[in-house]
Amino acid sequence: MRRQLVLQAAAVTSMVALAFVIPLAILVGDFAKDRALTAAEREAENVARYMALLAPLPISESDLAGLQPAAANGYEVSVVSSDGGVVGADVPEGEDLSAALEGTAERIEVDGGGSVYLPVIGSDGRTSVVRVFVPDSELRAGVTRSWLILAALGASLVLIAVLIADRIGKTIVKPVYELSASAEKLGAGDLAARVIPSGPPEVRAMGVEFNRLADQIDQLVVAEREAAADLSHRLRTPLAALRLDAEALEGAAGRERVLDDLSSLERTVDYVIDQARRGARSGLPSARANLAEVVEERAAFWRVLAEDQGRTMQVDIANGPAVVAMESGDASALIDALIENVFAHTPEGAGIGVSLVTRDSDVLLGVEDGGPGLPDLGVLERGRSEGSSSGLGLDIARKLTERSGGDFRVGSSRRLGGALIAIRLPLTPD
Repeated sequence: MRRQLVLQAAAVTSMVALAFVIPLAILVGDFAKDRALTAAEREAENVARYMALLAPLPISESDLAGLQPAAANGYEVSVVSSDGGVVGADVPEGEDLSAALEGTAERIEVDGGGSVYLPVIGSDGRTSVVRVFVPDSELRAGVTRSWLILAALGASLVLIAVLIADRIGKTIVKPVYELSASAEKLGAGDLAARVIPSGPPEVRAMGVEFNRLADQIDQLVVAEREAAADLSHRLRTPLAALRLDAEALEGAAGRERVLDDLSSLERTVDYVIDQARRGARSGLPSARANLAEVVEERAAFWRVLAEDQGRTMQVDIANGPAVVAMESGDASALIDALIENVFAHTPEGAGIGVSLVTRDSDVLLGVEDGGPGLPDLGVLERGRSEGSSSGLGLDIARKLTERSGGDFRVGSSRRLGGALIAIRLPLTPD
């Protein structure tokens, strides 16, 4: 914007300067020419008066030489009689003096300059013509210097206008840049981003409205966090009642199994409350999780349900740790979302495959199934589901992957024939 303002100011000022400089340059040229020809006319009048004093004697070469004070400036003076005789400087052949011999004083342009003709009527009634020749150098004397001064003046005006426009543009653009930077911070999750309103009234008003918008966003996010935490906290009461009922169950194996599930659910609720109160995180620079351990743990959890439904579950985990920039709770939620999606959208008996491959700088996680496959990529949209599920699982998994700097892709499984969810996550030093 600042550059555009400077260019516009330069363009407008240049047009205005040219509109004045060009006519002035033409006027200077005409003035110099008129000044030289006027001096030549005065010289011709001096010669004419002297001829009147000498009448009826003819003027001689010596008399004419003494009457040329302007000869040092290059003026050539000639006296042409009616019979064609010339006293003084030679007159080029072909130069028309007929109008002057008939009594008309005039200025004409000739080769190499201009001539002034002044008719003089002698005592014998004959007409002679005093001719004064002005070369081009005299007609343009001082014109080049004047043009250079005008050009310098025009350039100075343009430069001053550009400097003023640049200063004005800075007062406008700087607050806009600050507003843009603060908007970028707010978009990146920095809810404390604010601006100090400055600049023109319109830009100041924009800054005030931006601060008001940021305050409203901050309040909405805080309210959303508290609502999520409150809703999660309400789950603790029915969970406590459910734990009491589970402890009253007969059969140690079944009771322990239900209690383990309840403990896992309580940890999940506590994690949701904690995350809701902490708010949005960016980058998670200190988060670490060994994805190999998480995959092994969650696969063991889902294997029981797979056996109940007659599903084969194959888990392939590469040797060694696979540390990624993700919290353990997020990693568990990621694996659970992918495996739960298989149970929700494939018939009982469809196989499940979970693989984890560690490479030099990243780790590849794949979850595939033997179901009918994904109908289209629209199932990745948040809230959309072809079955009875909430439609949030794949969207949660995708966001967790992207937040940790990874890639989330879907495709078809060559081994099992159904859907394939492939995730790439960068490795993090242990």
